[in-house]
Amino acid sequence: MSDWHSTLTPPALARLLDGTRLPDLPRRPAYRALADRIAALVAEGRLPVGTRLPAERELAAELALSRTTVAAGYEALRAEGYLLSRRGSGSWTTLPEGSRPPGDALHPVPPDERESVLDLGVAALPAPQPWFGRAAARALELLPAYAAGHGNYPTGVPVLREAVARRYTERGLPTTPDQVLITTGAMSALNLAQRALIGRGDRVAVEAPSYAHSLQSLRLTGARLVPVPMAGPGRPRWDLAEWQRVLRGAAPRLAYTIPDFHNPTGALIDEDQRRELLAYARAAGTAVLVDETPAELGWDTPESALPRPLAALDRTAQVVTAGSAAKLLWGGLRIGWLRAAPALVRQLAETRAFSDIGTPVLDQLIAAVLLTDDLAEVRAHQHERLRSSARALAAELHRQLPDWRFTMPPGGLALWVGTAGVSGGALARAGERVGVRLAAGTRFGVDGAFENYLRIPLTVPPAGAEAAVARLVAAADLAATGRWSPLDDTSPLAV
Repeated sequence: MSDWHSTLTPPALARLLDGTRLPDLPRRPAYRALADRIAALVAEGRLPVGTRLPAERELAAELALSRTTVAAGYEALRAEGYLLSRRGSGSWTTLPEGSRPPGDALHPVPPDERESVLDLGVAALPAPQPWFGRAAARALELLPAYAAGHGNYPTGVPVLREAVARRYTERGLPTTPDQVLITTGAMSALNLAQRALIGRGDRVAVEAPSYAHSLQSLRLTGARLVPVPMAGPGRPRWDLAEWQRVLRGAAPRLAYTIPDFHNPTGALIDEDQRRELLAYARAAGTAVLVDETPAELGWDTPESALPRPLAALDRTAQVVTAGSAAKLLWGGLRIGWLRAAPALVRQLAETRAFSDIGTPVLDQLIAAVLLTDDLAEVRAHQHERLRSSARALAAELHRQLPDWRFTMPPGGLALWVGTAGVSGGALARAGERVGVRLAAGTRFGVDGAFENYLRIPLTVPPAGAEAAVARLVAAADLAATGRWSPLDDTSPLAV
């Protein structure tokens, strides 16, 4: 019966529990605190349903608790519907009857819920109009020339490869079309690179925090993640002493980094730091996978002040770069790309054929038109959207939640907000009650880190900032006290 259940080791569960902060309630016994924390992990999806928990004796030893305490905690979870047990098979997680599965804040709210739920989980902009509509019309005019053939372009439609190569060259990284592989979105590009560069069990150094989907993708490859904390205070930046220590000590096969308007902090890494990290990686024999998905989102940084791409400083072909049209142009355009040595591009094009023969031609043509004809105007339009949202949200956060802390980023798609000790996981759960979808900070860390953070996307129009932050206040009240007052039904949700 239980053979298919994944088993959580005592140290792994201990790390998750350590990163799960709940309100301190007076005279709460230890078994109750243990049960509440495990239930919280299951409810928010960080502990998947069907996971077998460690035996009582093993967990008691790991947590330095009595076996009686752990047994009482497990019994409370069984009584509340969060645990099923069978003699000889152990105990595994479940959800109470009638409860909804935990929502994934990093996936869009379903269309039928948009009128009642404010989505502050997904960091993505609408398509830029009227440019997008005009580009789609122009692409339809170009399509017949491509429709006469089979339509499969393993490396991408030439006109788009040329446009991407030209943009890299404009940014200070001379690039030819044979160094560009067009993919079905940035995650496809990153997955292809990961499969080529690492194997199961290899160490991968990652920024802490980092992009949640990439962390999960790396976990699914079987990689062992080695987090490297960002430095502060003030604007986040790389902690190069820590990078040197990790690269020298752990000798990771790969370093994954987001140097341009980092997701989730918005950090922009200067050129000197980029050079230094490359030197450390070269000495350690570590390849570098650069995620440039947010690279065009410098809404508070003049283009003349932008550092060159990391690959422009690389003389040994140790850097592979992934990019995307999703953040600047539109997420519905499933267009991503890799920039690498021509030999690796050809190898990856052959590899992808077994899972993804090619990227839709019409999407590629729309992206090519936008990158070739409308890039400057689209960038200005999207930057103004992000800048006005950032300023409005920042003002309301300072007014309504003055204890929460954040640094205004120089670009990117989000604010990385410290919640003054309130659990991000508890906020996300409370948000489900008060009508706001939130992405807890733990989604962007390793082993439960960043519990007291939220990523708040810059997708709220200025007019909706007050109502959006009011929902955060309601979620914070519920998370901290267990009590909440429903907002006025007239408060605008669809902001």
